[in-house]
Amino acid sequence: MVLEGWEVKSLRAGNANLAESYAFLKNGEAWLTGCHISPLLSTSTHVNPEPRRARKLLLNRLELDRLTGAIDRKGFTLVPLKLYWSKGRAKLKLGLAKGKQQHDKRADSKDRDWKRQQARMLRPK
Repeated sequence: MVLEGWEVKSLRAGNANLAESYAFLKNGEAWLTGCHISPLLSTSTHVNPEPRRARKLLLNRLELDRLTGAIDRKGFTLVPLKLYWSKGRAKLKLGLAKGKQQHDKRADSKDRDWKRQQARMLRPK
């Protein structure tokens, strides 16, 4: 990941949140957006921190080509899973996820409705 100085210090302090973030490919580059890195209180006054800015992910060409093929042809989505340190570098673990099909959604809604009916029937009157 390409990070600014205050972001590195904040990551070391554990002030990152991947809850609403996602990754995407644009112009042959991978980007992470929505990741919230809270600035430290000791951040310099001349730095204007932006906690949710888009950050470029540093991947080699083979990794980018593999991800591009999976996203474009197979309809997968890039999901950031874990942010960690390895040999002094910030690393991001990405996962490929596929959304539910329409028939999967219908089956889930049927199960949900049936469980709701069961709860109603078993409830004391």
